[in-house]
Amino acid sequence: MSQSSHMPLANAIVAGINENKSEVSATQQIREPIGKVVCVGRNYAAHAHELGNEIPTTPLLFIKPASAVVSIRQGIIRPNDQVLGDTHYEAELCVQLANDLSAATLEEAKQSIGGVTLGLDLTLRDLQSELKEKSHPWERAKCFDGSCVLADWLAPQAFGDFSNVEYQLYINNELAQDGDSALMLYPVYELLVNISHAFSLQAGDVIMTGTPSGVGVLHAGDQLKLALGAHEWKAQVQ
Repeated sequence: MSQSSHMPLANAIVAGINENKSEVSATQQIREPIGKVVCVGRNYAAHAHELGNEIPTTPLLFIKPASAVVSIRQGIIRPNDQVLGDTHYEAELCVQLANDLSAATLEEAKQSIGGVTLGLDLTLRDLQSELKEKSHPWERAKCFDGSCVLADWLAPQAFGDFSNVEYQLYINNELAQDGDSALMLYPVYELLVNISHAFSLQAGDVIMTGTPSGVGVLHAGDQLKLALGAHEWKAQVQ
């Protein structure tokens, strides 16, 4: 897909809210467009261990461009595995900012979240491994068009202080990943503070807070279901 086909869709995702629109207060409307997607690597110890990686002593950050964003409603398109190797799924709790953050305090971070959803950080794992071996950046493995799959935005008030948010990814009706924010090495608000001291965040930016253990390969025809409390989203892998 071309970049032009993704940018309007990214904007539509920002504007898209769960079908129960009453969950979103007038003061917490999601702003568009998405400027960037900040991803947090190895924020669950079990995931770091399953890939043979060290546990970071500070949040490990990388950025996906807005052109990587697609809606889960559009299905999931894998890059050509004959050329680029396996595509792995990584389910993550995601938040979107309602206002700018720069060198934020904890209280400012708590007031900044405008929306919550689940997302998939799709990764070309074979290519990523090759890049890591060469000490090269990961962008070619993490930032391709469609590599950031987002579900619909939900109001943040339902999730309290984000200290115990449970979510799941099912593949072909079998549990693949079982996430719990209580197991994060760096909790949501702490992440926002830390990131905002590294570089400024802007209203509309999305934070993917890290994936739990259980990542694996996507295959054509796989039926995926993301679950966040009473909310579910389904998609088929193409």
